[in-house]
Amino acid sequence: MLATLYGRALDSGRAASVLHDVEAQRAVDRIDYDFAKTGMNTTSAVGVAIRAKVLDDWTADFIRRTPSCTVLHLACGLDTRVHRVRWPETVRWVDVDMPDVVALRHKLLPVPSGEYRLVASSVTEDEWLDAVSPARPVVAVFEGLSMYLTRAEGHALVRRITERFDSGELLFDVYGEWGIKMQKLVPAVRNAGATLHWGVDDPREIEALHPGLTTVDAWRSVDLPHLDALPRSGRIQMKIVSALPKLRDVGKLLRMRW
Repeated sequence: MLATLYGRALDSGRAASVLHDVEAQRAVDRIDYDFAKTGMNTTSAVGVAIRAKVLDDWTADFIRRTPSCTVLHLACGLDTRVHRVRWPETVRWVDVDMPDVVALRHKLLPVPSGEYRLVASSVTEDEWLDAVSPARPVVAVFEGLSMYLTRAEGHALVRRITERFDSGELLFDVYGEWGIKMQKLVPAVRNAGATLHWGVDDPREIEALHPGLTTVDAWRSVDLPHLDALPRSGRIQMKIVSALPKLRDVGKLLRMRW
């Protein structure tokens, strides 16, 4: 959580910032922590910002097309998506994360205006979703979450959302199976002592969880927009990775609709 926050803050301080996440920088300035421990450098920071930018743009696109909707931002951490994405008064926005994370958000981040709720719960529990009205279309955004779930937990979460709402979109990132195997090569994962579980190689695995659930976009990390914002070393790294069959499918961003 601190690594990705710091990554967005680092990006915001660059002249060629992708995300312009000023709230992330303000939060970092308020935390007494040695952020060097996260292992985040400029290349990885811009990578974090590019991923967030794509998900922001997809969220904003859904809101434009469906202005009376519910946004579910799952495992929101210290992400400031609710401040980055413009959303009209007709939108209901729900941020969800563990109680300790919610307490930290209260200390570090401003409360947005509009119909906004910050819910203290694990996303794998049932009660928080039962309290969200199913009367509106929904866009569920979960960044940096799927790989920390087990396959059973991930499948159950997708089923619960798609069964509760008549229509909507899921916007999220996944690691492929090779990404799960190589997880200790990711400094932010290794330094945090975290463990990744669920790898998705084929979006059809998720499509099979609900009738009518289809993949609208499946972008490999090496094919994302804004990669030209990476430092030169990062651009070279991406070219090398994109030429290796197993590595180029390590990570994807998925947009799925039902």
